Amino acid sequence: MSLRLTDITLTYPDGGSRLTALDHVTIEVPGGSLTAVVGPSGSGKSSLLAVAATLITPDAGTVAIDGADTTGMTRGQRAELRRRSIGIVFQQPNLLPSLTAVEQLQVMAQIDGRKPRDARGRAMELLDAVGLADQAGRHPHQLSGGQRQRVNIARALMNDPTVLLVDEPTSALDHERGAAVIDLITRLTRQRATATVLVTHDRTHLTAADRIAEVHDGRLRPPATARRAPAVEAVRGARRGGPR
Repeated sequence: MSLRLTDITLTYPDGGSRLTALDHVTIEVPGGSLTAVVGPSGSGKSSLLAVAATLITPDAGTVAIDGADTTGMTRGQRAELRRRSIGIVFQQPNLLPSLTAVEQLQVMAQIDGRKPRDARGRAMELLDAVGLADQAGRHPHQLSGGQRQRVNIARALMNDPTVLLVDEPTSALDHERGAAVIDLITRLTRQRATATVLVTHDRTHLTAADRIAEVHDGRLRPPATARRAPAVEAVRGARRGGPR
């Protein structure tokens, strides 16, 4: 299980020219490891995540998941890949108000063509893994912010993805709840051997990462390893003014 982005360049229209958001970025995330992506707003962090999720096709470069190059895939094939191999944890949980916690997970199985009832056991297993088995019958308005984010994480894992992409999961939480969510993501990454990318503004969470990729003006440097510190990669490919 692994995620590899190779020589990724991504540009956006900007008046009569194009703005470079990612400039020859290469990054590899092995299964069972967590890479944190940091950088100022507008530096390209979310663009990097969107390319990794195959939601955006880069101008150049390749995205490989478990060694399979996604470049030549059709839109339908990429959509199927996302359903089967990629879990996405959005910044806001975006839970459906009418569904209980367990139903939020079961609907993911339905999207993948399976019957929700058949997936209940899997859904309960994941809710137990995130410490919410006793809240399975509750609706989003009956859950705290931290609990809703944990349901969000469990939902992303419902189809047993090999890649987990997490976008600012603690932005709406206080420090204590945020730290608990990061601990949960780290633990699940190890247990389920996912290749996890975590986009965050909060540098207090970086001690949980195996590698830190910093998005800033410039290009990718080889990782520098410091004693008692994770490897650090400076992804210097997103120019000021580009998408976050």
